[in-house]
Amino acid sequence: MEAGIVGLPNVGKSTLFNALTSSQAAQSENYPFCTIEPNEGIVNVPDERLGRITKFIVPQKTIPATLKLVDIAGIVKGASDGEGLGNKFLSHIRQVDAIVQVVRCFEDPDVIHVSGQVDPLADIEIIETELMLADMQTLENALGKAQRTARSGDKEAKLRVEVIGKCNQHLESDSPLRTLQLNEAEAAAISSYGLMTAKPVLYVANVDEMDLEGKDPLVQRVRDHAENSGARVVCVCAKLEAEIAELDEQDRAEMLAEAGLEYPALSQIAREAYRTLGLQSYFTAGEKEVRAWTVHVGATAPQAAGVIHTDFERGFIRAEVYTLEDLETHESEKEIRQAGKLRVEGKNYVMQDGDICHFLFNV
Repeated sequence: MEAGIVGLPNVGKSTLFNALTSSQAAQSENYPFCTIEPNEGIVNVPDERLGRITKFIVPQKTIPATLKLVDIAGIVKGASDGEGLGNKFLSHIRQVDAIVQVVRCFEDPDVIHVSGQVDPLADIEIIETELMLADMQTLENALGKAQRTARSGDKEAKLRVEVIGKCNQHLESDSPLRTLQLNEAEAAAISSYGLMTAKPVLYVANVDEMDLEGKDPLVQRVRDHAENSGARVVCVCAKLEAEIAELDEQDRAEMLAEAGLEYPALSQIAREAYRTLGLQSYFTAGEKEVRAWTVHVGATAPQAAGVIHTDFERGFIRAEVYTLEDLETHESEKEIRQAGKLRVEGKNYVMQDGDICHFLFNV
């Protein structure tokens, strides 16, 4: 799963992404960021539960969940018609699973906003409009083929034509597709189109270093918009993060403390992007490693086992499950078992965030 970082020129997108990338030079042991390509990176998802587990089960290594971030080419008005790097932008954003939009929420006479004034809602509207226009083009291009196939009596094609019409009508009302309710069959009918406004969104409000909590009215406008559209908001000062990223670990910790921050922006963005993608973590814990594994919310025990290895899902027998609270109460798996708190779950068990598991399988 991956999230694409987008934004208009001069909103701080590149500053933020470069700060996250360069943090590898003075990397924190807990939250490294490594570059795999110039515009891509893998980040660890901070999770304090890992530390709580390792107090009782001491491993040789601890492995957090990870998330892929993609720095997507900047967008300008007219991108859906090929303006700027519009085509490149759109091709990249179709491939990601969620959108992280950086919006500028600070005034600075030395940094000219592309629109001439700082207005985060206008920024959001420009990108939303370009994505909606691009989605309309995609649906229009797909409609002809779907209609021809539907004439032969193909049921799937008939459904696809119906869903395309529903999507177009929704877009024409200036509403992104993520606000359109589709059932499972309808969503599957158009899943191959990579419709961009159907993707979940996380807004990153780039704030002034004197407003790290985001109390400025500009930030509140973003929060209100996000609440109305079912999105999340993270407040980050990209300029401050760039300065922090250049420091060694000790100096970095001191600067974070002086700024009143517990973690750098990497931690906040990673956690919220993880939630935006509809992901959760379960854990395996033993002497060799304590590890967080990533699954979708609603995943069953066999599906979760398959994340470790496909054989685990194919030959799934049962899962042995306990909670972090059980571990903190009884202090060892042996004591958890003796207290009757080790649950045995079958194929229909739906994984809960934070489950600690052993999987039994046979192939």
